[in-house]
Amino acid sequence: MRIFLTGATGYIGSAVTDALLRSGHEVTALVREPEKAEQISGRGVTPIVGELSRPTSYAAAAETADSIIHTALEGSPRKEKVDRQAIDTLIAAAARRAAAGLPACVVYTSGTWVLGETHEATEEAALNPIPLVAWRPEHEQVVLQADRQGVRPVVIRPGVVYGGARGIVGDLLKDAANGLVRVVGTGQNHWACIYDRDLADLYVRVSTMNDAAGIFHANDEADESVDDIVAAISQHAKMPPDVRHMPIEEARKKMGPYADALALDQIVRSPRARALGWAPTLRSVAGSVARLLEEFRTARAAA
Repeated sequence: MRIFLTGATGYIGSAVTDALLRSGHEVTALVREPEKAEQISGRGVTPIVGELSRPTSYAAAAETADSIIHTALEGSPRKEKVDRQAIDTLIAAAARRAAAGLPACVVYTSGTWVLGETHEATEEAALNPIPLVAWRPEHEQVVLQADRQGVRPVVIRPGVVYGGARGIVGDLLKDAANGLVRVVGTGQNHWACIYDRDLADLYVRVSTMNDAAGIFHANDEADESVDDIVAAISQHAKMPPDVRHMPIEEARKKMGPYADALALDQIVRSPRARALGWAPTLRSVAGSVARLLEEFRTARAAA
């Protein structure tokens, strides 16, 4: 299939790119810089140099794709506005394809933080987003309502992504190597986590299966506490790191609303994703630290 991808060099997007290429799909990707275009071109991806905030730079390319996957997120304070502009552009491109009788799918990246503090939450659960992602549910609905225009809409809500050298767990591995790990809150809260390659496999499935539509959670369902994860990482460090628990009030002063994301207690289930035949190959951060450390070091060396 022909896939158009945003965020191809980002944490999630790079894993999705790898998975799409392994599956033999034709990938066109939006990148900001000529250097990144050259980088992905060498991997067999057709680059489009542009900006999410400039729809004219990528709308035509998106319209040539059977499925559009949106993993990019503007890093500036304008992220909400730019994300809405991007999904409007991508949906319009897909709708033009649908009107011409061509395959049309838009896959949008949200996250489990829109659920708020929750236990046993499936894709049908009510939303209670933390302030950091309070704008996300509206954007999810914009995508889901694209079915009215003949577009197959998909929303993926990943948990905390792990694997490689990036992301929250990657930061924990780096902090442990440096001798100091800070945990927001008591550490007894649970993170809904997902291995980057398993997450990427779900993207490939939903973008290529004609009957996949709606919301899909992506997490390994290990239900591990942050303390469990940190303890396992600490055991693999050359020297046991100092682990400090920061009161949430102190963390908010230093991190802003991101602190509440790290302190969330979430146990999340993914029944709709599993109904597609998807299943995580890694089912625990704590039980996979040796492998994750190897990936971390390899990724750091290649950077």
